[in-house]
Amino acid sequence: MRIAILANADIGLYKFRKELLERLCSEHEVYIILPGGEYIEELQKIGCYFTRFEFDRRGMNPIADLKQIASYRTLLRDLSPDVVLTYTIKPNVYGGLACQKLGIPYIANVTGLGTAIENGGLLSWISKTLYRRGLRKAACVFFQNSANQKLFVEEGIVKGKTRLIPGSGVNLESHPLEPYPSEEDGFRFLFVGRLMKDKGVEELLYAIRKLHRKDSSVRLDIVGWSDENDPTALREAEKEGAVVHHGLQSDVHPFYKKCHCAVLPSYHEGTANVMLEASATGRPVITTGVPGCRETFEEGVTGLGCEAKDKDSLFDAMEKMVSLSPETRREMGIRGRKKMEEEYDRQIVIDAYLEELKHCSGREET
Repeated sequence: MRIAILANADIGLYKFRKELLERLCSEHEVYIILPGGEYIEELQKIGCYFTRFEFDRRGMNPIADLKQIASYRTLLRDLSPDVVLTYTIKPNVYGGLACQKLGIPYIANVTGLGTAIENGGLLSWISKTLYRRGLRKAACVFFQNSANQKLFVEEGIVKGKTRLIPGSGVNLESHPLEPYPSEEDGFRFLFVGRLMKDKGVEELLYAIRKLHRKDSSVRLDIVGWSDENDPTALREAEKEGAVVHHGLQSDVHPFYKKCHCAVLPSYHEGTANVMLEASATGRPVITTGVPGCRETFEEGVTGLGCEAKDKDSLFDAMEKMVSLSPETRREMGIRGRKKMEEEYDRQIVIDAYLEELKHCSGREET
């Protein structure tokens, strides 16, 4: 079977879908169609065939979007795949429209609602309308949390088959349970992700600076890249010694291993992969109660929750985490690992895809 995968970036495919790609490449021809990136070579080593397809992930230019649909249609017509897998809004919508025109079965994955839908207003209406058209004939639409699935079904954005999966799952071997670190050199929080407003970075920098002023042994390690233009608060936090910014890292696990708690004060997520990886490593977590985050932890059991967009709520949660005994935090981490083993093993996601691909190919079990 020839499978085409439409996505907006190589990093997500490699970091969170590598095992699925390895399985698919072992049995099928797999073509990845997306903008270039530093992980393309690694994806090709797995066995993927790469076709460069550039587009603006965030732009809302109607002419550019029409061109993207036409380009997808031309590319897919020439490639003639048996099935197409799509990830994120533009591949889901514009790739879905191209597949409809060509009569190619496709499976979409809604990895999160995104700022446009979350913030409401005209952009939300436009995004929902586009999704309604793009997902109209999808063989199956995967959702990463039940709130997103419920919204799309209740508002008639998707009317066909849907399935709930545990995000991208977590590779339990790549993120093994690690011994809880000592606090001899202080307490280390960890944030992994893009430095952008919707990840709660403003609230996080406020909270860690306030906490560091009360206790200079408490610091925050940041692993990720700036997705927005004003790093002033970050530079100030670094000067104060409250933050150490490590930039983008190819291997994040050593940072999970060294931290005492991972924190993600995000406004919205499909499923918070960072929380899954940190919990698998045996670290307590702090995150918000929004869909995609709240499912990844249990309050007071595997971590602590805080209110989204509330800097004082985040500060209180971080201060409480520091005040807990090391043994209590260690037990939280162990329970978090158990939760990942039972609910978020990446194999669950792989099995769901394999089952839907069988349905698309007409080889389902009878």
